[in-house]
Amino acid sequence: MERRRIGAGALSVGAVGLGCMPMSWAYSGSRQRGEESVRAVHRALDLGSDLLDTADMYGPFTNELLLGRVLKERRADAFVSTKAGLLVGEQHIVANGRPGYVKRACDASLRRLQTDVIDLYQLHRADPEVPVEETWGAMADLVRAGKVRALGLCAVGARGGRRSGNGLYDGTLRQLRRVQQVFPVSAVQAELSVWSPEALTALLPWCAERGIGFLAAMPLGNGFLTGTLTPGEGFEPDDLRARHPRFTAEMMAANQPVVAGLRRIARRHGEDVTPAQVALAWVLAQGPQVIALPGTKRERWARENAAAAGLRLTPEDLAEVAALPPALGSWD
Repeated sequence: MERRRIGAGALSVGAVGLGCMPMSWAYSGSRQRGEESVRAVHRALDLGSDLLDTADMYGPFTNELLLGRVLKERRADAFVSTKAGLLVGEQHIVANGRPGYVKRACDASLRRLQTDVIDLYQLHRADPEVPVEETWGAMADLVRAGKVRALGLCAVGARGGRRSGNGLYDGTLRQLRRVQQVFPVSAVQAELSVWSPEALTALLPWCAERGIGFLAAMPLGNGFLTGTLTPGEGFEPDDLRARHPRFTAEMMAANQPVVAGLRRIARRHGEDVTPAQVALAWVLAQGPQVIALPGTKRERWARENAAAAGLRLTPEDLAEVAALPPALGSWD
């Protein structure tokens, strides 16, 4: 698989990574099977999708424990990315950016992941009650201590104001400018997909100008762009899409032209090419510093996603994607 750099250092990863959240959090709890997920991680590593993206809040904690089972055997094959800064309660999620907490959270993640170093440690969300420079300084101390290799920041405000898209990532850019004065940012993670391209306006160019890696979260639109979801079929109550305005039966039906366009392009590239692979190839075409992070818990999809790294869209394909109707339905 094509390799892409993370930040200005010598770290590199496969162009398509593996988002591990669906294995333990936010999607269809009844379909979360540990052994199946472990097989998916192994398959991803076999195929060069070595960036494994997790967080301590996924589960909480169970996702890191699951990955630890694989890393115990295959640490040398993986690029481990995890996050801290969010605490999960019974009915709420709160930010905690206190330096002492962040350092304790890192030690706990290292134990769960069964490793002595985290390749990329990301701030999941800044704590509004703690200056972000203090949180970032604690994370920098972890690099100096040899517990972490590089630091990343997850975008904030990724879905607020989606109706206009203007200034969507202004808050993230302000944070990035502040923390960059403390310690280098190696990667930024934000949503980027055919139906959510807002990061292209300012956030991705900011990263490109500075040689910062861009981790494209939800590149398959929470599964919609795969073309495998049926409008009106419904979701389990614990599935985040059950409460999402874009995943009502009406909005899913209204946005089918987006999937149809991806399917047309896929057919031009061969019978075995899927809309999901076209969607991932589009994300990768947005710049050499972009790494796609499709999430899955199944070996079959991990294999299909990895193969997308070899799909090259033509200028005509990219123009056709650009001409697709914008997605309907607010994220608010």
